[in-house]
Amino acid sequence: MVPEPTPYATLQAVPGALPPQRLRRAKDLMLHSPLSIIEIAGLCHLSRSHFSRAFKVATGLSPQTWRLLARMEKAKRLLATEVPITDVSLECGFCDQSHFTRAFSRLVGQPPKAWRQGVRHL
Repeated sequence: MVPEPTPYATLQAVPGALPPQRLRRAKDLMLHSPLSIIEIAGLCHLSRSHFSRAFKVATGLSPQTWRLLARMEKAKRLLATEVPITDVSLECGFCDQSHFTRAFSRLVGQPPKAWRQGVRHL
């Protein structure tokens, strides 16, 4: 699960962590663009390794793990609606529905369709 977001106004610089503005930009890019971690690191003017270390200090998660968990949370919100699963997979940045289904099943413990049906019965 993605850690609870901290209001950006209260973020403070932590030694070794990404500065709050760069962290905010990196998270936004990870959620809303198809850019790779290397490209996002470059936009933050850091090498991939330095970016990854600083991101982990700031969030407690590697950029890849944070991105995957954030995508799964977005997928769960979309699956609670009537959006087709194929559209959910593409909206969440997966290359196709089977890739999304494998990742979702591995992390959530059941395929998206079963999870959706369980949510509808609550």
